[in-house]
Order: sequence, then C-alpha cells, then structure tokens
Amino acid sequence: MELYEELKARGLIAQVTDEEEIRELVNKGKATFYIGFDPTADSLHVGHFMALCLMKRLQMGGNKPIALVGGGTGMIGDPSGRTDMRQMMTKETIDHNCECFKKQMSRFIDFSEGKALMVNNADWLLGLNYIEVLREVGSHFSVNNMLRAECYKQRMEKGLSFLEFNYMIMQSYDFYKLFCDYGCNMQFGGDDQWSNMLGGTELIRRKLGKNAYAMTINLLLTSEGKKMGKTQKGALWLDAEKTSPYEFYQYWRNIGDADVIKCLKMLTFLPLEEIAELEKLEGSEINKAKEVLAFETTKLIHGEEEAMKAQQSARALFGGGAQLENVPTAELGVGDFADGKIGILELLVKAGLAPSKSEARRNVTQGGVTVDGEKITDPNAAVEIELAQRADGVMVRRGKKAYKKVIVK
Repeated sequence: MELYEELKARGLIAQVTDEEEIRELVNKGKATFYIGFDPTADSLHVGHFMALCLMKRLQMGGNKPIALVGGGTGMIGDPSGRTDMRQMMTKETIDHNCECFKKQMSRFIDFSEGKALMVNNADWLLGLNYIEVLREVGSHFSVNNMLRAECYKQRMEKGLSFLEFNYMIMQSYDFYKLFCDYGCNMQFGGDDQWSNMLGGTELIRRKLGKNAYAMTINLLLTSEGKKMGKTQKGALWLDAEKTSPYEFYQYWRNIGDADVIKCLKMLTFLPLEEIAELEKLEGSEINKAKEVLAFETTKLIHGEEEAMKAQQSARALFGGGAQLENVPTAELGVGDFADGKIGILELLVKAGLAPSKSEARRNVTQGGVTVDGEKITDPNAAVEIELAQRADGVMVRRGKKAYKKVIVK
C-alpha cells in the first residue's frame, strides 16, 4: 500500500483540494508541506499529537515537513472552534512557548541535514506594513466569502473582533510566504481549518498563477472528538511535568471501546494488518487492544522506558503483581496534617485527585474513594499521618482510573 492510500486507510484524511496531484506528490516523496502550531501554552497537547504523527509518517515517505511555529499569528489568536476571544499573550510568553514546542517536536521530526525545517511566522508577520498587506493580500479576499466560513460563522452571534477576523489573512499569507521562500507546495491542518487553508491556496494561485494544495486531516482529538484529550486536571499535555507518563498511559488505557481501533490507526505506527487482528477482539478482550494503544502512544511521547514503567504500574494497580514504584506520587508536608491527621476531602484535593472539596465530597459520598483498598464513604473521615510516612506511602484512589501514592516529605 502506498503512503497516500495508507493515510486514507487510517482515517486521517478529511478533505483535499486536488486529490490526484496530492496523491502523486505524497507517494513520490515530493511534497514539501507545513503544519502550523500556535504557541498558546508552554507545551504541546494531545490535540497536536495526530499532526505530529502525520508529519512523521510523511517524512518517513521522503516528504519534507516544515513545522511552522506561530509567533506572529499567536499574537492574534485563531477563532476556529472557540466561543470567545483568546487571552492576549505578551511577546515574551509567546517566544518562551515557541522554544518549548521546538524541543517536543524533535521527538517526532528529524531536523538534521535539511530533512525538515522549523520556522517562526513572527519573522515575516511582525514586520509587515499595514497598507502593503491591504493592497497585496487583502485585495484577494472577499469579505462575503470570509463571513460564510465556518470558523467565523459560529462566532458571529457572540461577537467576532476585527483582530481575529484578520487571522485567515495572516494564515493565508503564511502559506504564500512559505511557498515563495521554501518551495512549500502543500499545507495540512485539522478539518476545522479548511476555510483558512483554502484562503492560502487561492492566494498563491491568484498572485503567482501556480498550483498549491491543501489537505485537512481528520483531527480526532480536536474536531471530531472534542470530548477527548481531557483529564481530571484539564488538558492532556505532552510535557511530562504537566501530564506524567503514567497519567498519559492511563488516559489511553481507559479510552472508550468504540475509539480504540480508530486511535490505533491514527496515533500509532503499528501495521494495519496487526491492528486488524486487534479489531477482532470482543468483550473484555478489548482491554488487550487498549493496553497496546496506551503503550504505543506513551512510547512515542515519552520513550520506551517510561512506557514500560507506566505499564508495570498500571498492571500493579489492577492486580498484575508488578511494583508500585512508578505510580504518580503526591508529596505532602507535615504541616498538611493537623494533629497528625488530614481530612479525606482535603487529601483528595492536595493529591490532585479532585479539583475542589465539593467535588471530593461527591466522590466520597458516592463510594468512589478508597484508601489502601478500603472504601471511604464518610466525608468527615481522616487519614493518619503514620500511613503516609510508611516507605510505600498510602494509596488513594478516586473512581476506577485515578490513583496517587501519598507520602510525607
């Protein structure tokens, strides 16, 4: 199976502009393509995961990726998929976030010997002359067509700022600039980016009379499945300091049955034939496929060693007999224990197992909390400091998925 056909078989492609031309470029390794990443945080998150996997797949097929970090567009903010305006960031914050992105991207993309490029659109966007942009770029855009774009339509009722309205023009100019300076002939993005991507494709064709192509990937984790990628703490980050390898592993291990095969196809590099065998599993056997998914995704983000540790810890918690040394740990101080005790509600919050005491109370009263395997149903219950001072600490569980080993430091 050739590369383009494999992308389709894995369910990655949502829509394209010129399929035959794109197929030929991709299969022959002649695509120089870009995907943009706006630095809205100091870590990439699971919504970027699929895009990074796609870049890796295409590079393995001989194509050249350009990772575009949005130091310029990040100062505006993409309105796509949002109900309100993003918080404005300072240039210093944006620059810091861009540097963090570069380190994480290098786990997926080989930037050596000109095999890939990483560029920052701040290099050309921040120095643009406003009148020049209006004349050379703005004249090629129809306001009527822009207002019909899905990325703007969903914001019209609540209000769309003029700042955000310019985002499509800025993203389109990015493609034009990359085409002229780096020979970039193709752009990829989530299917919620289609309108913006068409803008760039048309800008190149109108100004230069040359072909450029757009392809959107069926971003399971941002468009089709917005419910995914969220944990008890919030977003599922690729930075181990924000989401530990164990938490990352457990997220995929506990994914819904209906999503397992879809994610194996999109987010792992397992052969489709092997995934087809896993697809035959039924009933409780599906857990085997989930374990494979969890291991493979964690290995991609955090490396094989961390994936092994996470797997061993997860098996230990579910009766596999492995050591618990790699289970996420919450460190409390002696001062957190009043008279040698800490209330169960406060413990859940301090351990990061509940976002608030009211949520912790609900978990306890509904029977979803255990301490060292013993169910706690009284919200006034307390845990003795001696338990947390043991060498192995005290194991606190909320629900079926969230565990923490609590120790006193």
